[in-house]
Amino acid sequence: MINVIAVIIAIASVLASLAHVGYLALLNNAANKRAGGAPVAQYVRSRWALAGGTTAASLLAWLFTSGNAGMDILAIIVAAGSGAVATKALQSTQARYRSGG
Repeated sequence: MINVIAVIIAIASVLASLAHVGYLALLNNAANKRAGGAPVAQYVRSRWALAGGTTAASLLAWLFTSGNAGMDILAIIVAAGSGAVATKALQSTQARYRSGG
């Protein structure tokens, strides 16, 4: 039962990390196509390390779920941490560049 929980948390963490990576990619693409987009592109470049780190940690946590119960607990801890960091980073990036519709 703990393995199922660990796998679900790890998958959610990977999805959160990939959402952050995808949002940064969209911002970077838009900034490169637009005149005056250099500050946004510079901000995106500064965030790639965080996005890559959380994605790597999430994937590592998912890999940990193939072990025993101790590894499942470690996977839950790593996945929850990296998922929380990725979600917070995505929210802060969205808040910074959200247009007032």
